[in-house]
Amino acid sequence: MSKKFIGAHTSAAGGVFNAAINAKKIGAQAFALFTKNQKRWDAKPLDTATIDKFKKELEDACIEPKHVLPHDSYLINLGHPELEKREKSLTAFIDELERCDVLGLDRLNFHPGSFLKKISEDECLDAIAESINYAHDKTQNVKCVLENTAGQGSNLGWKFEHLAHIIDKVEDKSRIGVCLDTCHMFTAGYDIRTRETYDVSMAQFGNIVGFEYLMGMHLNDSKPDLGSHVDRHESIGKGKIGLDAFKFIMNDERMDDIPLILETIDDSIWKQEIELLYSLEN
Repeated sequence: MSKKFIGAHTSAAGGVFNAAINAKKIGAQAFALFTKNQKRWDAKPLDTATIDKFKKELEDACIEPKHVLPHDSYLINLGHPELEKREKSLTAFIDELERCDVLGLDRLNFHPGSFLKKISEDECLDAIAESINYAHDKTQNVKCVLENTAGQGSNLGWKFEHLAHIIDKVEDKSRIGVCLDTCHMFTAGYDIRTRETYDVSMAQFGNIVGFEYLMGMHLNDSKPDLGSHVDRHESIGKGKIGLDAFKFIMNDERMDDIPLILETIDDSIWKQEIELLYSLEN
């Protein structure tokens, strides 16, 4: 039996429970979802019937809550240089954590934040950590899972050092983690294409951040080149990363028992991509 739990970011259109139904349809052992419209600030609270149906569909799909990796709204910027806008983001972020909690989910994936070229990188990273600490105080149970970025524009989190900086300043270390996106990692400059470069890049992650914080991965090939700082995903094996890197991941026990999520560009082949990834296990 495989110890890898692969799925995709499935659609929750029409109700969060549909994400679990859609995951089951593609043979997923894990999935990601938005618990609300990711392009809007507000959302009505989840009602009891929706929550119950979500839990039932999760059970029917034979997927454990720890293998679900919800993603927060793209509007949220916990490091926003303007206090009023950061507070708006923080309010929305707390709501997202609460939504995960009522659904019985234990982690929330998010992009760290952007300094918008108005404050220093360190000030922004400190603001993100401060925001997480505040959110932890106001919520319970759910872990905040930082996603590494490609470093487009003024987005932080593309260097492992950025993630380590935030984690260092988070008071409750039991509620902070990291999701590694392979496309972002590659376009940020961390090569994973050969056995040698994969081992070097993963050793850097282990030494700077620590694998004890790894709580999920996004498995994406990349349209752009190594170090391009451009975030454009490609189907597995069809981009600049290639298939070998995914074989290394599938045979790396450090990635056992966490959600491994496809965000590749053609959702019509997700079922085949899941099968392909499982076929790479030795």
